[in-house]
Amino acid sequence: MTGHNQSGQMWGGRFNEATDSFVAEFTASVNFDKRMAKEDIQGSIAHATMLGKCGIISTSESQQIIDGLTQIEQEIDSGEFVWSVALEDVHMNIESRLTALIGDVGKKLHTGRSRNDQVATDIRLYLRNQTDVILSLLTRLQTGLLELADKHTNTIMPGFTHLQTAQPVSFAHHVMAWFEMLLRDSERFCDTRKRINQMPLGSAALAGTTYSIDRNITAKLLGFEGICQNSLDAVSDRDFAIEFAANASILMMHLSRMSEEIILWMSAQFGFVYVPDRFCTGSSIMPQKKNPDVPELVRGKAARVFGQLTTLLTLMKNQPLAYNKDNQEDKEPLFDCVDTLTGSLLAFADMLPNLVPNEQNMRAATMKGYATATDLADYLVKKGLPFRDAHEVVGKTVALAVSQNIDISELSLEQLQEFSPLIENDVFDCLTLEGSLNARNHVGGTAPNQVKQAIKNARKRIKNVLGQPDES
Repeated sequence: MTGHNQSGQMWGGRFNEATDSFVAEFTASVNFDKRMAKEDIQGSIAHATMLGKCGIISTSESQQIIDGLTQIEQEIDSGEFVWSVALEDVHMNIESRLTALIGDVGKKLHTGRSRNDQVATDIRLYLRNQTDVILSLLTRLQTGLLELADKHTNTIMPGFTHLQTAQPVSFAHHVMAWFEMLLRDSERFCDTRKRINQMPLGSAALAGTTYSIDRNITAKLLGFEGICQNSLDAVSDRDFAIEFAANASILMMHLSRMSEEIILWMSAQFGFVYVPDRFCTGSSIMPQKKNPDVPELVRGKAARVFGQLTTLLTLMKNQPLAYNKDNQEDKEPLFDCVDTLTGSLLAFADMLPNLVPNEQNMRAATMKGYATATDLADYLVKKGLPFRDAHEVVGKTVALAVSQNIDISELSLEQLQEFSPLIENDVFDCLTLEGSLNARNHVGGTAPNQVKQAIKNARKRIKNVLGQPDES
């Protein structure tokens, strides 16, 4: 039996009967992996170029293949390309169309290559591109947060532990905590990008190829930083995809934490922030309602991304070397992970910089929780009292304030001196909210001048993470 078999599929001679129609549908991946068509064509053009330069095919044949692939890319972009489930995947659809366009020369494209190293290359090219998109969105979100923080270095709000009022902080300081989370996310994606950007092409099915290929040519053409050093590992490795999903999960966890705070802050019980109407919806029955739909949905979508990470880990956990059909199942969770993360970042990049804090409500809330109690303890320590003794004194002071339903700053000097003779009139300087903020005047502290410096430094840190030159 010669040429294509009766099914028209591209593995020809080994099979004596057509694949069952259900099996063909069941095993096909073209409906989702066609998303990587551009990357597949990009890799094929580089491969054909290398084959021509190495004399494995003629330069004329190489150019015919490149011209044909360029035409196919145009057909895909214009929506003219006809995708076939019978041809199973994006690779065979493109190669089949190439052969239809340029004849038997098109069949030479697959020389020295397998779908195993081809798809591994496509995924890496796709993820590299998507990582760059995510890093760009992260930068946009981080920059927006810095602009928001810059406006509110003196806006006081309660800082919480256990969701109980703990100490005064500025709204800017809180926003900068979000920034720090997101900057670590950028660092993780930048680091992962290095491992994504290694080229498996040339590994063929699993053992390399007998043709005199030059993988350095292909790597340079595709912009890869390095070449996968073991053919078995190269075609079966999905660590980079799992790492991407892990990074995405951590980032979504951060967005979910922010969402939780925004949801709480929007409630009537807090009333800390105004979220623009375009990020909210109303109730079908309660006309007064304004629901924080965007942060709620992002909080929910975090679970979805966590699930895709688990899917990828489970997919790989019992696969022997080298490539297995199981790996067809890596793309849908990965694509969903990319889509979910990108959408969430787009929403947050628009929403977070437009939050408007209710300064009055934040200040009133800070006054309710005895937020400057620690400042009183620090005051006594500076006067010479051991901290544990100071802790006890302040505890008794707070108990008195609670019994009178007032803040400790509203107690008289005489009342305060009942608990310690070390207390003098200057104590009220540290019991004010502004005094509390200004007292924490060190790197990482909530003093307004420190937060302003942190914002200034942050603009440089973004560039450093991305490897961009500092122009200041």
